[in-house]
Amino acid sequence: MRELGKQIARWLATLVVIPTYVSYRLRSLVLGRDRALAGSSQLLSLLPGLVGCYLRAAFFHLALDDCHPTVRIEFGTLLSKAGTRFGKHAYIGPHCHLGLVDIGDDVLVAAGTHIPSGAHIHGTDQLDIPIREQPGEIRRVAIGDGAWLGAGSVVMADVGAASIVGAGSVVTQPIPAHTVAAGVPATIIRSRVPEDISPEAITTAADSPEERD
Repeated sequence: MRELGKQIARWLATLVVIPTYVSYRLRSLVLGRDRALAGSSQLLSLLPGLVGCYLRAAFFHLALDDCHPTVRIEFGTLLSKAGTRFGKHAYIGPHCHLGLVDIGDDVLVAAGTHIPSGAHIHGTDQLDIPIREQPGEIRRVAIGDGAWLGAGSVVMADVGAASIVGAGSVVTQPIPAHTVAAGVPATIIRSRVPEDISPEAITTAADSPEERD
């Protein structure tokens, strides 16, 4: 019964955001998808409470390259890239800023987390040209299934499945799966894999169709 109620709420939210989605599509013809999305994201980020969460999920399900309808995106969170992807039951806390990123299933992104589109979104090589005018490199950052990014972290490189990034950490290099990392820059503190279980066994189980929805 509870799941049916959620499904009905998602349908209603979709109906409500259709005008916003139509506006986004029209503006994207002139501004491009990313700039049009940024404006819609800023507007929707101001909607409070559970209603705001449902409306954001409904809009991004329509507008992004891939967004599962069960995603929860809290108040004040901004998105800047239409190529962003959200997996099932992903949670994005309040006041996060997301660039081009793949968020896996069951990922937890705590409040105030920043995931820019890689570590080199601005060029810095030329001293005679302002940084804002130098071309950068836009890169897709991947956050693996079940990962948890602590509050206030800045993630500029991939984070493996089921890994934990400590609050306030800055990720500049890829973090492997099933590990705990923290610090500035983030370094691996320990493995989450029990000593009597091999990482290969965990990976095989996670990839097995019987273990997934």
